[in-house]
Amino acid sequence: MRHPSQDRRSPRRVPMPTSRARRTSCRARRRGVAVALAATACGAALTGCGGRQSILTPHSKQTHVISVLWWWMLAAAAIVFLGSVGLLGVAFVRRRTSGLPIFGENERLSSGLVIAFGIVVPLVVLLVLFGASDIYAIRYSEAPAAASTRLTVDVVGRQWWWEIAYPGTQAVTANEMHIPTGTRVQVVATTGDVIHSLWVPQLARKIDMIPGVQNRILMETSAAGRYLGQCSEFCGLAHADMRLTVVAEAPAEFQAWLAKMQRPATIAPGSSAGEKLFMSRGCGGCHELRGTEATGRIGPDLTHVATRSSLAAETISNTPHELAEWIRNPQGIKPGNHMPNLGLSSSEASQLASFLEELR
Repeated sequence: MRHPSQDRRSPRRVPMPTSRARRTSCRARRRGVAVALAATACGAALTGCGGRQSILTPHSKQTHVISVLWWWMLAAAAIVFLGSVGLLGVAFVRRRTSGLPIFGENERLSSGLVIAFGIVVPLVVLLVLFGASDIYAIRYSEAPAAASTRLTVDVVGRQWWWEIAYPGTQAVTANEMHIPTGTRVQVVATTGDVIHSLWVPQLARKIDMIPGVQNRILMETSAAGRYLGQCSEFCGLAHADMRLTVVAEAPAEFQAWLAKMQRPATIAPGSSAGEKLFMSRGCGGCHELRGTEATGRIGPDLTHVATRSSLAAETISNTPHELAEWIRNPQGIKPGNHMPNLGLSSSEASQLASFLEELR
């Protein structure tokens, strides 16, 4: 009689992978990881090729020239790069062959190759790009003559917001520049504190804002829309949150907006709890409400603040809720800004926000 355990079949042994199989598997995994990393890198790089702050979507003659120059520079760089990689590939394949990879022992051709790709080609490429960028492109983006423009806009960079004024008028606003379409506009840029740099990629090239210096740039577009700008010179803690919007609109709409901005604030004295808070808690010492006792010039002019689409230099949307949160805790929304925390309660912040949202 056989013991039941003797009827059991011994377990089947699974052969262990050989060292060669393990190496193949490791190489396959490494290739997979490399492909995934390359795809991620390409995707991240391509995210900068479009959007509201891309030079590759120009909306003016000046930025169109810059965009064309960028594509030509990319093409030249790609040719040089691919040519170098190709020569390295040929050299690797023929690494056991004497002489240069293509021409072998022919010294004349070998010397010509070195002179051509080592001296002539780089020199020609650099001269062409210098002419295209420093002569042709500059001519189209240089500061305009005052007589050639129909409108002047003064922009002052501050930590960390933009003060925008229209000379010859009473209009002063912040972080939102309006211009008429089809009109040559001269933008005069300076700074009230440190060095800033104004850049609206779809409309104009960068322009530095230096203390005591007025720099000028031409801004012109035929396409109505909203164009996002940015300070492109590190200027302190809240530099990344120092943005502005350029609103291009039809000339009739622009004139109506400009006329509205020139009017003082329409406030009935003592008409609301929010207005009393604004005057009693020191808001008027930093902000101006034209036509009232609030004449502060430290922070943005709030005369028509409710007409703006955003607040804190494009950091938050201009809604009653977000405005109240900004008033209650400005450092929590934009760390480093110069607006103090006044210790207001939630109800007081809401009352102030309701008052400011009426200033149109």
